[in-house]
Amino acid sequence: MSEVTLTIDGREVTVPQDSTILAAAKQAGIHIPTLCHLEGLSPASFCRICVVEVEGAPTLVTACSQLVRAGMKIKTKSDWVLESRRMILDLILSGHPLDCMTCEKTGDCQLQDLAYSMGLSGSSFPGDPQRYPVDLSNPFIARDYNKCILCGRCIRACTEVQEHYAIDFAYRGYNEKVAAPLDGGLMGSDCVFCGQCVQVCPVGALTEKKARGTGRPWEIRKVRTTCSYCGVGCQMWLHVKDGRITRVTAVKDGAPNKGRLCVKGRFGYDYIYSGERLKTPLIRENGKFREASWDEALGLIARKFTEIRAKHGPDAIGGVSSSRSINEDSYQMQKLFRSVIGTNNIDNCART
Repeated sequence: MSEVTLTIDGREVTVPQDSTILAAAKQAGIHIPTLCHLEGLSPASFCRICVVEVEGAPTLVTACSQLVRAGMKIKTKSDWVLESRRMILDLILSGHPLDCMTCEKTGDCQLQDLAYSMGLSGSSFPGDPQRYPVDLSNPFIARDYNKCILCGRCIRACTEVQEHYAIDFAYRGYNEKVAAPLDGGLMGSDCVFCGQCVQVCPVGALTEKKARGTGRPWEIRKVRTTCSYCGVGCQMWLHVKDGRITRVTAVKDGAPNKGRLCVKGRFGYDYIYSGERLKTPLIRENGKFREASWDEALGLIARKFTEIRAKHGPDAIGGVSSSRSINEDSYQMQKLFRSVIGTNNIDNCART
C-alpha cells in the first residue's frame, strides 16, 4: 500500500495513505483526545473533541475521520484547537450530571479525565437538561440516560461487533437518546445481554448492575483468566476487591474473543459464591456423603476403575469430557481413557 508523509506538530510521520489523522498522530506518539472513537469501530465524529487544525483548511477537522494527504501540516495543540475543544467539552457538560462523588464510573470516566485535564469543573451554559429515571429493569445492565453523551459507541459495538442491532438513536435534538426499538426496555429487544455496550461506554451511562457500589477502580485488582463456561477459551479480566469478584471485563487484545464476551462469561459469576458449591471431594458411605481429601478420592476412583476393568473389560468404562474444559484438559482425558484404561468410549457434550 502506498504511503504518504505529513507533518504533525512539526514532526514528520509516514503512514499508509488510507490512515486517519488520529491514527497518524498515534503512530507519531502524539495524543489527541476523543470520546466517541474506539479502535475497531467505524469513525463517527459525534463528540468533536478530536478536532485539529490543518494548514489551509477554513475550519477545524475531526482527526478520527479525516484521511491524511501527502504534505499535510497539522497542529493538534494550537490556541484555536485548544479553545475549540474546551468549548465543545463545556457544551457536553451542560447536559451532564455532576455527581462524580457517587457515580459508578468515577476514576474510570473519560469525560471526567478530559474535564480535569482542561480545568473544567462544570459548564458555563446553564440550562434545564432532560431528567430520566435510571433503568434497572433487567438483571444485568443499569442504564442512566442522564449521563449519556450520545457518543454512539454502544450502538456501533452492538451493530458492528456483535451484530445484534438492539439499540439505536431515537428522537432528535433536545430529546435525542439511545434506545431500544419503540423506546422500550432491553428485555423486549433483540439484546442478548453480552454487555459489549457496557464495556465500551466512556461514562456512567451504562454500568454492570451487580457491580454497583462494590468498589472504585483504584481499589480493584485485575486478574487475567480464561472463561470456564465453554471450550472457546475467551480471555477475561476478573475485577477483584477483598477477595471477591466485583465484575468481569473482556481482555481487549486477548485471543480468541478480542474484547468480546457472552452473557455467561461477563455476568454469570455468581455461582462462585453459591452456598451449594462443592469445596471438597465427597465419598458416599452407607447412603451418606462425607468429606474426603483429593488423594483419598482419587485413590478410590483408581481402585474402582481397576476392579471394573479386571472384571468386565476396559469397554465397560466410558467418559464424557465437559465443554467447559480447555482443549488441553480434554486431550488429557481422552489420553487417559485410550492409553491407560484401554477404551475408546470417550465423548464430549459439545458433539450434540
